[in-house]
Amino acid sequence: MSEDLRAVNSRQRFRINKFVIGGVLLLAAVVLLVITSLKGNAQYYLTVEELTAGKAGQSASVRVSGVVLGDTIRYDQQTLDLTFSVAHIPGDNDEIEALGGLASVLHSASLDPNAARLRVKYSGVKPDLLKNEAQAIMTGSMGADGVFYAEELLLKCPSRYEEGVPEQAAP
Repeated sequence: MSEDLRAVNSRQRFRINKFVIGGVLLLAAVVLLVITSLKGNAQYYLTVEELTAGKAGQSASVRVSGVVLGDTIRYDQQTLDLTFSVAHIPGDNDEIEALGGLASVLHSASLDPNAARLRVKYSGVKPDLLKNEAQAIMTGSMGADGVFYAEELLLKCPSRYEEGVPEQAAP
């Protein structure tokens, strides 16, 4: 009887070991899938200064934010080619608040001739909100020619912040 008991115990241990090994392999597969998915979707968020200083490779997909310079907007309705320039704004919300808020920062950056600037090219319909002092948030990559090729273009309406401008801009 003791041999039968040993055989039963041995089979039970083998079954338990199969489940443990299977569970570990399944967990490892899930972890590997999560890691590879996150790597493929990673995008760096940079300021105009950081991007123009070369902190992103030319093939890297990045997200950059800047203030639109209205007199640089060029749009071809036939080809849907849109080009414009953006000026540097800080990427840190605390710094933006310390400088008087977003409306004040956008206004100041659009007038600052020493602010880092970036030429942007986008193919698509011209957004209605694309105007002087709008905040543009763009996703794309830097070309070898120094132009940022945007694949996605989001804009924040500057009129939303106009109420605060006189009070914030007052000395």
